[in-house]
Amino acid sequence: MAFLAFTDLTKRFPGVLALDGVSFAVERGSCHALMGENGAGKSTLGKILAGVYTADTGAIQLDGQRIQPANPLAARHLGIAMVHQELAFCPNLTVAENLCLGDFPRRFGFVNRARMRERARAMLAEIEAALDVDTPMSQLSTAQEQMVQIAAALGSGARIIVMDEPTSSLSVAESEHLFTLLAQLRQRGLTVIYVSHRMEEIFRLCDAVTVLRDGRHVATQPISATNHDALIHQMVGREVVALTPRHLEREPGEEVLRVEHLASPGKFEGISFALRRGEVLGFAGLVGAGRSEIAQAIFGLDPRATGRVFVRGKELPLGDVNAALAAGLGLLPEDRKRLGLVLSMNCRENTSLATLPMLTRLGFVRRRAEQALARKYADRLRVKTPSLETGIAGLSGGNQQKVALAKWLARQCGILIVDEPTRGVDVGAKAEIHTLLDELACQGLALLVISSELPEVMNLSRRLLVLRAGRISGDLPRHEFTQPGILRLMAGVAAPPA
Repeated sequence: MAFLAFTDLTKRFPGVLALDGVSFAVERGSCHALMGENGAGKSTLGKILAGVYTADTGAIQLDGQRIQPANPLAARHLGIAMVHQELAFCPNLTVAENLCLGDFPRRFGFVNRARMRERARAMLAEIEAALDVDTPMSQLSTAQEQMVQIAAALGSGARIIVMDEPTSSLSVAESEHLFTLLAQLRQRGLTVIYVSHRMEEIFRLCDAVTVLRDGRHVATQPISATNHDALIHQMVGREVVALTPRHLEREPGEEVLRVEHLASPGKFEGISFALRRGEVLGFAGLVGAGRSEIAQAIFGLDPRATGRVFVRGKELPLGDVNAALAAGLGLLPEDRKRLGLVLSMNCRENTSLATLPMLTRLGFVRRRAEQALARKYADRLRVKTPSLETGIAGLSGGNQQKVALAKWLARQCGILIVDEPTRGVDVGAKAEIHTLLDELACQGLALLVISSELPEVMNLSRRLLVLRAGRISGDLPRHEFTQPGILRLMAGVAAPPA
């Protein structure tokens, strides 16, 4: 008898059939991969198991007993925890308060803060995360938030843990640490359902893989019985081919962005570079190297930034987002839910957010023009949504990313900064976004692309700036791109002698 079994699981949302009769089994103590395109139903299935959603029909059996957790606390009592792809914390509370949220240690009816801190430190120590438990969550990086969420899941004493894109915000070193931790947990008998789009992780960590497509079960098989190409075909139902970007065949145009001696206390310093029309400039570096912080400073989001930024020869005042927008800059941020989208709005409203002044007449939004604009970019980016009026919070992570990108395409920016363009996006959607960025460069847009995935930023870019500890450690033309060389620059390791 299987340790964990899903039978004919079905889940509907308004206008969407998220899961359609899904059945498969997971063995005790295994690491079981769950793969599929964005919108395939992976996260929905994990949330049903973790008590976030309730299935409409079907059954879940754990150790031969039927279970139906009505909420995350009920799932926790069953020994089930989930590390969500989109991080959900109370930013105004400390690390310790978030780790103990819902189960505060008490003494005489009051929260026992000493015991709470002690418990939080023990939870972080289990995953060897060196964080101050009194730090407010709002001051942590995305990678640190991810580690806190993993600590919270493991600290609940789970015997089954669902990990939804757990390495999407982690550096190479942090990912390696997580992989070591997973190996230790499996030795203790923990069962892991591992949702990821990263093939190398799946083949390294997992014993078996289940593929979903459009809410339906496609296949469940041992990882040893499949390969990369077979999985991609099962996921997308079509062949996905990585192509050399076409913008590399064209000479870039005139200089449109120049940055001179840009600095921000404690973040980065001495940043100087230029960007030309039709060029894709990549930023590579470890988490904390300053990539996103530099992008935010250029866009006017850092009031402490110093230095000079020129757009088409005209100096741009620092710390002024409106001036950056007027100069034709756009920024797709790393954290789409917190900074890139308004989750209470629908797809149409999010797409038109940056374009509202152009869609307004006498103080009113021209609804027909707004609708046409949103439809144009939803079709162009192949956004999977029941309608443009669907709430953005109800879409999969990949489709949310497409809408966040559509917002800036609709504004027709001349310079677009794209931070982690395919974070949490499946292999099919990733290829589509890569093709789109290539098309934009061919059309004359200047693109600054930041990515933690080295193969991605190497493939997309004509030129690469490598950052380390807030400084530029390398400025490489495409013919000098090599993974070992770039990694050495990122880590500050000297090249081996010839």
